Amino acid sequence: MFRGKRDRLKGLSFNRMLPNILTVLALCAGLTAIRFGLQERWEPAVFALLVAAVLDALDGRIARLMHATSEFGAMLDSLSDFLSFGVAPTVLLYFWTMQQWGVVGWALVLLYGVCCALRLARFNAQSGTDEARPPWSYNFFVGVPSPAAAGLVLLPMMLSFVFGDAILAQPGITAAFLLMVSILMVSRVPTYSFKNFRVPNRYVLPTFLFVGLIAAFGASEYWATLSALTVLYLASIPLSVRSHRILKKETDRLQTAGEEGTEEDHGTDTPR
Repeated sequence: MFRGKRDRLKGLSFNRMLPNILTVLALCAGLTAIRFGLQERWEPAVFALLVAAVLDALDGRIARLMHATSEFGAMLDSLSDFLSFGVAPTVLLYFWTMQQWGVVGWALVLLYGVCCALRLARFNAQSGTDEARPPWSYNFFVGVPSPAAAGLVLLPMMLSFVFGDAILAQPGITAAFLLMVSILMVSRVPTYSFKNFRVPNRYVLPTFLFVGLIAAFGASEYWATLSALTVLYLASIPLSVRSHRILKKETDRLQTAGEEGTEEDHGTDTPR
C-alpha cells in the first residue's frame, strides 16, 4: 500500500542534477550569443559566450566533486560545447566580417565548425583509454580545447572593442585566425589543461596579487583584460609543448633504464 507512494516520492537529487543544469545554462548562453549575433550586437554576443565558458568550466568540476558524473552528462556537455564554442563563433564571425568574402568566407567559418566537431569527437573517443596514459599527461590537452579555441578565434573581435573596427574588422585578419585555430584544434599539439595545476608555496601570495590585479583591470577595462588573457594563453602554447617534450623524454629514459635493469637481473640468475 505504501510502497507505491515511496516510489513516487523517490527521484533524482538536486545535487546530481546541478551539473547538468549548469550545462543546459551554458547551452542557453551559446544560443543567446547566436541571437545577439544575428542582431549585430557583438559585445553582448561575446559576453554570452564568456558566460558559457565559465559555466562549462564549472559543470565538470562540480560533477566530480559531487560524484554526479554520468554518460548522459558527458554527451550533453559535448553537445553544449559544440554549439557554444563551435557553431556560435562560426555565426558571429560570418556576419561580422567573413560574409564579405562570400562562398570563401563561409568555407572558412565552416572549416572552424567542422574542426571543433572533430576535436570534441576525438576527445570523447580518447576518454575510454585514459588508463594507458602516464600520470603527468593529465596536465595537458591534445590540441586546443573548444572553449579556448572560441576565445582565440574571437580575439580580433574583442580587440576591435578596444581599438575600433577600422583595422581589425577585416576578413583577412579573421581568416588568418580561423585557419590557425582550426589547425590547432585538430593538431596533436599539447596544451596546458590547468585542471590539476598546483601553485608552489612561494608563488601563492604573488598569485593572489595577480588575480586581484586582473580583477581590478577587468572591472574597468574588461575587453582589454580579456584580450590580454587570451594573448597570454596563446603565448603559453610553446611553453606547454616544451614542458610536454621534457616530461616525455624523462619518462622514456626511466622506462629504458627500468627495462635494462630487468634484463641485467635476468642475466645474472643462475640455476640451482
